[in-house]
Amino acid sequence: MRLLKETIGSSFPPKSLLHSFKRSFNGFVAKMTEEEAKKVSEMEGVISVFPNGKKQLHTTRSWDFMGFSEQVKRVPAVESDIIVGVFDTGIWPESPSFDDTGYGPPPAKWKGSCEVSANFSCNNKIIGARSYHSSGQDLEGDIKGPRDSDGHGTHTASTVAGGLVQQANMLGLGFGTARGGVPSARIAVYKVCWSDGCADADILAAFDDAIADGVDIISGSLGAPGFVNYFNDSMAIGSFHAMKKGILSSLAAGNTGPGFRTIANYSPWSLTVAASTTDRVFETMVELGDGRELKGASINTFDMKGKQIPLVYGGDIPKANISSSLSRECVENSVDLELAKGKIVVCDTVIDATEVVAVKGAVGIIMQDDSPMDGHSYPIPASHVDSKSGAVILSYINSTNSIPTATIKKSTERKRKRAPSVASFSSRGPNPVTLNILKPDLSAPGVEILAAWPPISSPSGAVEDNQRVLYNIISGTSMACPHVTAVAAYVKSFHPTWSPAALKSALMTTAFPMSPKRNKEKEFAYGAGHLNPLGAVHPGLIYDASETDYVRFLCGQGYTTELLQLVSEDNNTCSSNDSDTVFDLNYPSFALATNASEPINQVYRRTVTNVGSKSATYKATIINPWKNLEIKVNPSVLSFNHLGEEQSFEVTIKGKIMNDIESASLVWDDGKHKVRSPITVFF
Repeated sequence: MRLLKETIGSSFPPKSLLHSFKRSFNGFVAKMTEEEAKKVSEMEGVISVFPNGKKQLHTTRSWDFMGFSEQVKRVPAVESDIIVGVFDTGIWPESPSFDDTGYGPPPAKWKGSCEVSANFSCNNKIIGARSYHSSGQDLEGDIKGPRDSDGHGTHTASTVAGGLVQQANMLGLGFGTARGGVPSARIAVYKVCWSDGCADADILAAFDDAIADGVDIISGSLGAPGFVNYFNDSMAIGSFHAMKKGILSSLAAGNTGPGFRTIANYSPWSLTVAASTTDRVFETMVELGDGRELKGASINTFDMKGKQIPLVYGGDIPKANISSSLSRECVENSVDLELAKGKIVVCDTVIDATEVVAVKGAVGIIMQDDSPMDGHSYPIPASHVDSKSGAVILSYINSTNSIPTATIKKSTERKRKRAPSVASFSSRGPNPVTLNILKPDLSAPGVEILAAWPPISSPSGAVEDNQRVLYNIISGTSMACPHVTAVAAYVKSFHPTWSPAALKSALMTTAFPMSPKRNKEKEFAYGAGHLNPLGAVHPGLIYDASETDYVRFLCGQGYTTELLQLVSEDNNTCSSNDSDTVFDLNYPSFALATNASEPINQVYRRTVTNVGSKSATYKATIINPWKNLEIKVNPSVLSFNHLGEEQSFEVTIKGKIMNDIESASLVWDDGKHKVRSPITVFF
């Protein structure tokens, strides 16, 4: 308030102040001109001033695929006291996944509240719900309050902590028991995302509340890619304050892959999640009028019952004065809709469900190209085939002596031969702000995941889609993130006192190694590997870190003592010894950005804490296929005499890089536990 008065004047309009953060950290959101914002940024005590930007929103089989069955060992009394804060589009509380039958009252530690209205209330499963909308604009399709009109938030919340719902399916697809990873846990909803995105001001307000409300872990399936300084990033700022209070933030890596440096949510104190496949895939066959069948992919719930429908190529039906180069790709307003009406249209590229309006009146669509076949829903029967199959279809259209026809069959499930592999859409590293901190941290199921859905939202998201479901199958790092959130909560139920860094270490060092042959971006695609829920409970050793460690890291990144004290709201200071602490941050992975023309000689210092056997001796093994790199560990043997004991070691990398990415790993092994950390050298 003081800053606003000094900047705008004592007569500033009350509506200029939109929100004040004061429960868990200090800050405010206000309407200001650029000149006023610049003046505030120069004032003493101000860390950063940035525009109210927008972040974007980034499953029956997935848990069993990871060996995490319904019968796994649990600590029910502890798990039911764990509160997961879900930052998303809200929730549909009437979903069967959020039934609170058998639940007692909220845990005594809960300090939050519920925005009760005529059409919304909480229960003993959904114990809190808040909504934030700093823009104040009423957008078409949005519902005021915490209720979810999109579906994204309901889907992610049920993936984390949805109860067991038998015979869940999406119009017959994915039939089975839907369940979250921690089905007994409580859910606190923070609606920060609307149809126009997720505002930074709302995200910060949600962090401020969630920390004070008493959540145990935060799940955020949202973010924005690109180079943004840590303290100009609402997700990084909020998760830093959450970390200070012992709360881990599990965040989605983003869906702008597979290019390098596309990753979001890359702060070292948060857990960054990539998306990978499971062993289930949905196949949508196309049968031509001559009887030939072609494999395709989509989530197609429509049943044409084998009826052959006239087939037409988009390139053959352009609008008047429109080039066929546009209509062949079914670009909006390029196709003659009268000629498309009642037919199946073939397009030369994959289009989004909301773009099917380009062939309005068509009864089906076949998309052909060689982009990865991740299944999506459409408002009409649809299938995505590769270019080889597409050539067969076009040849048939051009050569048949009768009217070309086809039918698109309802999707069926089949077993994926090679899984997991990282989804093409999953954003890749390296970390754009700190190259020597490996991101993402690990991968989890995020392709074709079945979870709860509000019955007012179409499964495809298209306005033209009249289908309605209680469970939907969608893909994204947004779907992967809640899997990791759930496993972190599961581990916390066994180890309630573990820090956010300890939980993160447990998940990363027990992850299943993934194949670099199937993922050319290697660790920049999958981090430490694929989520291993059961292994994460017993990691053996952990790489722990505290606020002090992250502050020293930030000192090494050039942040001043004054700035750090303002950010942390503690008396942290930077010293001359903190100039190179990126290599000493006690991170469970090792990354080194280098120059191909220069020799390498880099030392990393790490400390591990014994959480396995009371007495244990761990031996180090370096798995290194690169003769040009020498990687050594000193000491190579660590002996522990009691739980909680710490031992330190150094990793030295020497040599010269010969490829753009060279991967190795360090494994500590005591005969019972294998504690694995990836090592990535790149230029």
